[in-house]
Amino acid sequence: MKFFQRLGRSFMLPVAVLPIAAILVGVAFFIRNVAGENVAVTFLNGAGGALLDNMPILFAIGISLGMASKSDGTSALAGLVSWLTITTLLSPANVALFQGIEEGAVDPAFGVIKNVFVGIIAGLIGAFSYDRFKDTRLPDALAFFSGKRSVAIVAAGMSLVVALILFFIWPVVYGALVAFGEFIAALGPIGAGIYGFMNRILIPLGLHHALNSVFWFDVAGINDLVNFLGGEGEYGVTGQYMTGFFPVMMFGLPGAALAMYVTAKTTRKKVAAGLLLSGAVSSFVVGVTEPLEFAFMFLAPVLYLIHAVFMGISLAISAILPVRMGFGFSGGAIDLLLGWTNPMAQNPWLIPVMGAFWFLVYFLVFRFVIVRFDLKTPGREDDEVEADVDRPADGDDRYRGTAARFLEALGGQENIVELDNCATRLRMVVADVAKVDDAALRRAGAAGTMRPGGKAVQVVYGLNVQFVKDAMEDLMAGRAPVAERRDDAPAPTPVLTTAPAVVRLRQPIEGRVVPLSAVPDATFAEGIMGPGVAIEPTGDTVVAPADGRVEHVFPTAHAVAMVLADGTELLVHVGIDTVDMAGEGFETLVSAGQEVTAGTPLLRIDLDRLRASGHPTITPVVVLNNPEASVEMS
Repeated sequence: MKFFQRLGRSFMLPVAVLPIAAILVGVAFFIRNVAGENVAVTFLNGAGGALLDNMPILFAIGISLGMASKSDGTSALAGLVSWLTITTLLSPANVALFQGIEEGAVDPAFGVIKNVFVGIIAGLIGAFSYDRFKDTRLPDALAFFSGKRSVAIVAAGMSLVVALILFFIWPVVYGALVAFGEFIAALGPIGAGIYGFMNRILIPLGLHHALNSVFWFDVAGINDLVNFLGGEGEYGVTGQYMTGFFPVMMFGLPGAALAMYVTAKTTRKKVAAGLLLSGAVSSFVVGVTEPLEFAFMFLAPVLYLIHAVFMGISLAISAILPVRMGFGFSGGAIDLLLGWTNPMAQNPWLIPVMGAFWFLVYFLVFRFVIVRFDLKTPGREDDEVEADVDRPADGDDRYRGTAARFLEALGGQENIVELDNCATRLRMVVADVAKVDDAALRRAGAAGTMRPGGKAVQVVYGLNVQFVKDAMEDLMAGRAPVAERRDDAPAPTPVLTTAPAVVRLRQPIEGRVVPLSAVPDATFAEGIMGPGVAIEPTGDTVVAPADGRVEHVFPTAHAVAMVLADGTELLVHVGIDTVDMAGEGFETLVSAGQEVTAGTPLLRIDLDRLRASGHPTITPVVVLNNPEASVEMS
């Protein structure tokens, strides 16, 4: 499952360039409608087409980067080499030579060998070659080709074998893909509805991008997205696998957000409002739905199932009505405006009308289901239970009690398949997620529990999570005894709040300040770690936001914790899940215990490498020791 999650995330690298193509082509269509054909139209269309026409190459490069263990240009080069090798060998001209026939008699499948499907295969070959052969040592006579220089060579050799296999099976695979596409197309509105439903269902696994490639690109010959952006295809048909997303993303999900807000507890409406409003705005303006969907996906999965059904119905209704619209990135207001004058757009004015309907449906249904079944949507979660763990003040066993209770709440050490940690949370793969007791984890000291999907479980603990993880490993390996739990143990000492109510900080990195709720990670967005803000960085250096002491610098250099002069405990976490980069793209400029002043450089980062890895670069700045604090940034 981890493989498919990484693959789904890797799809975002090449797909991320589509907004650029959408803007270029959208502006070109607007100018053409106003002023007719001219040099500007030709220029902009050509620039947008340069991206759209080479999407398979972008997939080969992007996936080879995203799937490699480290973001390294060597893997991207290997993916490109694989792509060139396969597509050149299987070009119609070469296939004709291999078969000893005229080029016109070659199977039509080889005429479309330069497709996203082959791009994905090439990307996987590039990533595999990098991971397995980047450290290869050859005899001295061949030492020049050792290490990373061997990666592209190996990728070319593997691609020869893959090309030979595809020579025989690609016509069969292509025929099956086309048949599947024709089957869905033959179902008309029902087929569009099935696609819409499956698109949402696969979001938690990150596999929706693979499904999208069948309908939006040329894998099965449908090519709905590319045809729409190119202003070609069949009027009244092209766009049918995209139109239904607009009413739900722009209006339906904001209606769901309003329902969750009005049903939130009075004492938690303010916290819920930040999360839900930012998610609704993101969904409406740019069609980015994950921040809002993940807000209730795991808290109330029945609502997510309803949402998936509604998405399917929306695509089916849109296919029935005389309305067609497409997008370059997603079904938000920006893409709607850009596509309004596209020659393939049909009755775009119907989309806001449909949207008003879906806003009411989502609001009324979500509100009814939430109240009727007492679902724990944002702002309705059970109140925090007090931790009952007693931690010894000193010694190597300081966190052993917590570790023992965590193991028990996780279903025992035999239930833990993999154990790791990032800056603030344990990251695990378990054998049986049903054995994980969230309430027991909270009683043992966890701030919250996350279930990203499959058998993955994350336990949010705090900056000292490394010590808990080490203690758990000692217990699991039998290197430490399990202390007996005393029934008469005294109640834990309450945690003292030392941070002031208003924390005034210098901006730690250049960029745009956004609400913490905009972070695509519920641990930060829902304030589980604490209050704060986030920054969409444009600079390359993290500096101290105030005078204080560096408390902790993480080994992977992706985060730094400080204790400020006023007692505030502060965490600056660069990017999301950037611990997976193992320090690639980060440089530590200070050490733990060092006294610093506001503006002292703490970390240096390579934003381009972070973006190439597929990790969001948004940087949370969080107060750890006062849940009621507010942060002011200057």
